[in-house]
Amino acid sequence: MVLRTHGEYFQDPTNHIHVPSPPAPRPKDLSFPFRDIDGLDHDDLRMTAYEIFFTACRSSSGLGRSTSIVTFYPYESGENRSRSPGSPGSPRSPRSPRNGGSPRSPRNGVRMVVMSRTKKALGLKMLKRTPSTRRTNSCGSNPLSPGRYYNNGNSMSPRAPFSSLSNNWRTRRPLTSAEIMRQQMKVSDGIDNRLRKTLMRTLVGQMGRRANTIILPLELLRQLKLSEFNDSNEYYIWQKRQLKILEAGLLIHPFIPLDKTNTFARCLRDIIHDSEVKLIDTNKNSQTMKTLCNSVFSLSWRSSNGAPTDVCHWADGYPLNVILYVALLRSIFDLKDETCVLDEVDELLELMKKTWPILGITRLIHNLCFTWVLFEQYVMTGQVENDLLSASLTMLNEVSVDSKKVDKDPIYVDLLSVMLNSMKTWSENRLLDYHDSFNKGTLGLMENILPLVFSATKILEEDVLAYTVTDIEKYDTGNKVDYYIRSSLSNAFAKMLDNSNMINESMTLQEESEKLILLAKGTGELALREKAMFSTLLKKWHPISAGVAAVTLHACYGKVLRQFLAANSMISNETIAVLQRADKLEKVLVNMVVEDTLEYEDGGKTVVREMVPYEVDSVLLRYLRQWIQESLKRAKDVVHTAKETETWNPKSKSEPYAQSALDLIQETKVAIDSYFDIPIGVSQDLVREFAYAVEDILHDYTNFVASCGSKQSYVPTLPPLTRCGRNSKFIKLWKMAAPAACAPVITANPNEVNIEEGTNCSRPSTSRGTQRLYIRLNTLHYILSQLHSLQKSLTISPRILFSPKNRLGSYFDQTRHIIQSATQHVSEVAAYRLIFLDSNSVFYNSLYVGDVENSRIAPALKIMKHNLTLLTAILTDRAQPLATKELMKASFDVFLMVLLAGGSSRNFTRLDHNMIEDDFKDLKKLFSTHGDGLIVEDVVDREAENVEGVVSLMGRTTEQLVDDLGTLVYDENGVGVAPATTGKWSSTDQNTIFRVLCYRNESGANLFLKKTFQLAKRG
Repeated sequence: MVLRTHGEYFQDPTNHIHVPSPPAPRPKDLSFPFRDIDGLDHDDLRMTAYEIFFTACRSSSGLGRSTSIVTFYPYESGENRSRSPGSPGSPRSPRSPRNGGSPRSPRNGVRMVVMSRTKKALGLKMLKRTPSTRRTNSCGSNPLSPGRYYNNGNSMSPRAPFSSLSNNWRTRRPLTSAEIMRQQMKVSDGIDNRLRKTLMRTLVGQMGRRANTIILPLELLRQLKLSEFNDSNEYYIWQKRQLKILEAGLLIHPFIPLDKTNTFARCLRDIIHDSEVKLIDTNKNSQTMKTLCNSVFSLSWRSSNGAPTDVCHWADGYPLNVILYVALLRSIFDLKDETCVLDEVDELLELMKKTWPILGITRLIHNLCFTWVLFEQYVMTGQVENDLLSASLTMLNEVSVDSKKVDKDPIYVDLLSVMLNSMKTWSENRLLDYHDSFNKGTLGLMENILPLVFSATKILEEDVLAYTVTDIEKYDTGNKVDYYIRSSLSNAFAKMLDNSNMINESMTLQEESEKLILLAKGTGELALREKAMFSTLLKKWHPISAGVAAVTLHACYGKVLRQFLAANSMISNETIAVLQRADKLEKVLVNMVVEDTLEYEDGGKTVVREMVPYEVDSVLLRYLRQWIQESLKRAKDVVHTAKETETWNPKSKSEPYAQSALDLIQETKVAIDSYFDIPIGVSQDLVREFAYAVEDILHDYTNFVASCGSKQSYVPTLPPLTRCGRNSKFIKLWKMAAPAACAPVITANPNEVNIEEGTNCSRPSTSRGTQRLYIRLNTLHYILSQLHSLQKSLTISPRILFSPKNRLGSYFDQTRHIIQSATQHVSEVAAYRLIFLDSNSVFYNSLYVGDVENSRIAPALKIMKHNLTLLTAILTDRAQPLATKELMKASFDVFLMVLLAGGSSRNFTRLDHNMIEDDFKDLKKLFSTHGDGLIVEDVVDREAENVEGVVSLMGRTTEQLVDDLGTLVYDENGVGVAPATTGKWSSTDQNTIFRVLCYRNESGANLFLKKTFQLAKRG
C-alpha cells in the first residue's frame, strides 16, 4: 500500500482497490472558486481529467508509440536559442529533430531536462535529480512505454502476457512524459489498461479522428463490460462516475444552455436517476444503451442556432472544464516534495495543451488557471516556499496583460473574477493580521503578498465590470496599507488582552488596576516591535506607517481604559494609578507619531488629530449616565413581566386598560422624579439621553401591545372561478331542499351567531378574543394620553442647565407616531376578526347563499347593531371613532367578497340588483347613524363609493359587461386569459367585471365565458 498525500487514495496497484483517505484540510479562508459537483469527488474529477488527457494525446499524436514520444532536451543558453512566445506558464512545443531541435538521439527515446524554460521564467529552482531518480521497473509494465510494443525492431502484440517478455526487457529506464503524467495523476495499471482498450476499439479504422469528437464517457460505457472489472461493485462505481460526468457536462454545466423542454435531456436524467439504484445495461442492443447514445449524441452535437455543427461539446461547459483542467495542472508538482515543480513541466504543459479543444480552454484561461494552481499550492503546502508565491505574482502579471484585451469571453471574465477574488481574500486575511501571520524570518513573504493583492485588486477594478468594490478597495494603495496596519494591530492588541485574562467580574478593583497597568506596558512593547520590524517594510507603500500604528494602539488602549472607568463610578487610588500609567503610554505613542511624521506634508497633524486624549470623564457625569439605566430597570421589568403574564383584562370599568400600562407609567414617573432629586445640575444632553431611554421602553411596550397578528389571517382564500349555468346541479338541489322561510344554521361554535327567525332574540357575536383586542386599543390610548405629563416632567425642573443655542423640544414625537400606527393596526385586526371570524355565519357563510331573496342582510345588520353597542361600551371615547371606521371598512370588504368571491353557492341575476343595492344602503345607514356621529357621513359615503360602483355592475346587461371588459389577452390556443386578481376591486377593474360575469346566472354570460375562456361549469 502506497500512501498518497493531500486527500488522495491508498492505492493497491494489484487489485485496484481504492480506500479514500481523509482530505488534507484547506485553509479556511482560501476557498476553491467553484462549488463541488454533485456525485463527483476530487478523485473522480482527477481520474476523468486523466482520461481526457490520455484520449487527447493518444488520438492526436499516437501517444504511447515510440515514434511520437515527447523527448527532453538539455537547456540551451540564450545565445543558442530564441525566446519562445507566450507567457512563462504557457505550453510550448518541445524541441525535437522534427521541429528544428537538436538532432542528438535520445537514449531509450527519452532525454532528461537540464533546465526548464517555464521554471526559469517563473524563477523556480531545478530539482537537480539524476536520471536514475525517476525510473520504471520494466519497460513492459507500462502501456505507454514504447518498449511495450517494440523490442529491437520486432513488433509484439500489446495483448501479449507479461510473462512472455524476455528478461532483457526488464531493464530500468527513464520515464516518458506520458508516464510521468500517469504517475503524477496516480493512475493504476487496471484503469490505464481499460482506457487504452477503449481507445483502441473506438479508433479502429478511424485513426484520423479528432479527440474533441470522442465523447469519452459514452465510449467507455460502450466498450467496457462488467467482465473487465474485478467485481460488480467496482464496475458499478466506475459506471456511476461516467454517468455523473455526462450529467455534469451535458445537463448541469452544458456549453450551450439547455431548453427546459429538451426531451433528450429528460431521457438522460431518467437513465442517470435509474443508475443510482442499479447497474444499467450497456449491451449495444439494449434499449437503455440506445436511448443513452441517442440522448448523449443529440445533446453534445448541438449548436447555439440549431444549425449542423462539427464541434462536439461534452466537457467544455463552464465551470466543469476549468475544474478538470485545474486537476490536470495540479500534476506538475513533485509527489515527493509538493513545494517543487517538476523539471519536466514544459513537456507536461505541452501535452496538456492537447486537451484544450476538448475542454474549451484558451491561452488566457490557461494562464489564469496556472496562476491559481501555483498560488493554491503555495497555500496548501503551508506557505513555506516563497518561490511559489513569487511565481504566482509573475503569472499574475501575465494575467494583467491578458485582462486588458478587448472582446474578452464572458466566461473568462467570470473566471477572472472568482479566482482573483479568492486569492485576494486569502492574502488580505493574512495582511489584516500580519502580526500573527509573519515574523522576522518571513517578512519576504509579506513583501510579495502586498503587490499580489494590489495587482489582483487593480485587475478586478479595471477589467471586471460587475465587480463590487469593497470598503478596503475604495482607498488607494497607501490607504489600503493603512487599513491593514490598523486591523493587524487591533487584532494583536485583542490577543494580548485575551492572554492577559483581563478584567472579569470576580476581580477586585485592585486586581483590575494591576492588569490594566500590565496591559499598558505590553502595548508599549508592541508599538516598539511594530516600528522595528514592520514599519520599515510598509514605508514603501505608506510614508507614516509607524504613526498610524501608534494611533491605532492609542485608540485600542483608550477603549479598555474607558471600559474600566465605566465599571468604577467613583475615583479611587486604583483608578489614579491606571491613569498615570496610561499617561506614560500616551507620551510614548505621541512621540512615535511625531518622529514618523516630521517629513510628512502636514507634519502629521491629520494623524495626531485622531488621537483622542486619555481624559477622565467627570465622575458625576458618568454617575448620572449609569444611574439612568439603573433607575429605568424597574420599568423594563414591567414590560418583561407583561410579555409573560398579560391577559388583556381591564383593570376596572373606570380604567378599561391593562394593569401593566398603569404600572409602566407609574414606574417611569418615579424614575423622572428621582432623577431631578439629585442635587446637581443636569445638562440638556443628559435629559435628552434620559428621554431616549424612556422612549425605547415605551416603544418596546407599544410593539408588544400591537403584536396581535394580521388582518389578512382572517380573510378566507378566494375560491376558484367557474361559470354559473342556470340549470346547475347545486341550484336544483338547493331549491328542492330549501323551505319556504330560511333560517340561519344554529351552531355550537361560540364565534358564530344564534338567531331564531321571526323573533327579536339575538345577541352580539363579539368573541372574547375580539374584546381583548379592544382592551389593547384602550391601553394604547392610555399610554398616548400620558406622554404630555412625561414631557412636562422632563422640561420644567429647575435643575436643568439650559443652553441658549440648544433649547429643549418635544421628546416623544416618535413615540406618538408609533402608538398611532399601532392603534391603526390593532383596530384593523379587531374589525376583520369580528367580521370574518366572529360574524362569519351571518356574513360570508350565509349572505346571498342560494338566492338573494331568501338570504338578505337583515339578520346580519341586527347582529352588527349589538356588536357596535358592545364596542362603544368597552372602548374609551378616544378609541371608538377609529375602531368603528375600521369595522365599517371590514364590513364593506366582506360585502364585496360575497358578491365577487362567494364561491359556487352564490349566483346572481340582474333582477337581484335592486335588493342588493337596498341591502348595502342599509349597511351604510347602520354606520352613519350609530354612535352619535362616530363616523362622519361624508367618510361613510367616500368609503362606500367603491362598493356602490361594483353593485352598479350587477344591474348592467351581460352585453354591457362584456363591452366593459375591454380588450382581452389570448393564449397560444386562442383561449382568453382571465384578468389577474389585483386585490383592489372596482367598477373599472377588469378582474371585477370578469367576476360579475362568472357569478351572473344567465345563458349569455354562461355562453360568453364558455366560448371565450373555456371556463369550467359548476358541478
